[in-house]
Amino acid sequence: DDNFSIFKGVNDQYYFHLKAKNGEVILSSSEGYVSEQGVKIGIDSVRRNAPDAQVKDLT
Repeated sequence: DDNFSIFKGVNDQYYFHLKAKNGEVILSSSEGYVSEQGVKIGIDSVRRNAPDAQVKDLT
């Protein structure tokens, strides 16, 4: 839970940031969600699917 932060945008939609263990934001803004419950479901999806995701180093 410490790696995610939820915020409400100026368009009244909910978004989340994803942070690395060192606190650096690695996803500055998720897709928009209509409700806070929706953004929490999105976060749960990232938790379930991210461990198997392919990593691309863009540096």
